Amino acid sequence: MAGSELTNIKSPRVKAARRLTKRAFRDRDRSFLAEGPQAVREALALDGVVVELFATAEAELRHADVVTAATAAGVPLFRASGEVMAELAQTVTPQGLLAVCRFVHVPLNDSVTSDARLVAVLAHVRDPGNAGTVLRTADAAGADSVIFTDASVDPYNGKCVRASAGSLFHLPVTTGVHVTRVVEHLRASGLRVLAADGAGKQTLDDMDLSGPTAWIFGNEAWGLPEEILELADDVVRVPIYGRAESLNLATAAAVCLYASARSQRTGPGAR
Repeated sequence: MAGSELTNIKSPRVKAARRLTKRAFRDRDRSFLAEGPQAVREALALDGVVVELFATAEAELRHADVVTAATAAGVPLFRASGEVMAELAQTVTPQGLLAVCRFVHVPLNDSVTSDARLVAVLAHVRDPGNAGTVLRTADAAGADSVIFTDASVDPYNGKCVRASAGSLFHLPVTTGVHVTRVVEHLRASGLRVLAADGAGKQTLDDMDLSGPTAWIFGNEAWGLPEEILELADDVVRVPIYGRAESLNLATAAAVCLYASARSQRTGPGAR
């Protein structure tokens, strides 16, 4: 159990954790914050990822399983007052549990191998909520990995971590690689590279998606730049059957990833 309660929001320990809300400090320390019982529980399932855990007295009782797992793993536990938790948390109504975690970055050569069947690539994606949702969807669709190119949002952004609902800790995540290198590696690993874009000449209905596939998803507002579209083997759009102008990024990504996942399980060469 935790010792005396942390009550001073200006204490060195609280300030050290609080600074991880800034990307520059996250990159420097190679650490980030995971907030809420779901994220903390999933982070604890990976050896050595959780560095320390902050918990309010109420959360210790409500989420005793998480606290017990942290203690069993030798993770330092600090009881935090409501004021301290409010200072550390990035949500309006904190859930009382917050962990400092080490980066879970996986190098590109390890995250995408010749065995990969489905990969999601985020290129120029700037909204952390959308990025986290795509990561969660890729996990649910059984993707082998998710790649954040060097022009995309930081996957360790608090909003992205929360939107991933623990999926950040479930599958390999690669960050900071230029899209040209990503595409070269994907193709060398035997994956067909498809760019999802509303201007695509082909639709999902036209595609055989049963083979190993990597999907590239672009910016929420303006899609993918021409130089990335030219890198892809095909540019594909999600068909719009009704009157909506378009789909948002996370929804379009879900449709594409699940179309591939379903085809790979039911189409030619399914395993």
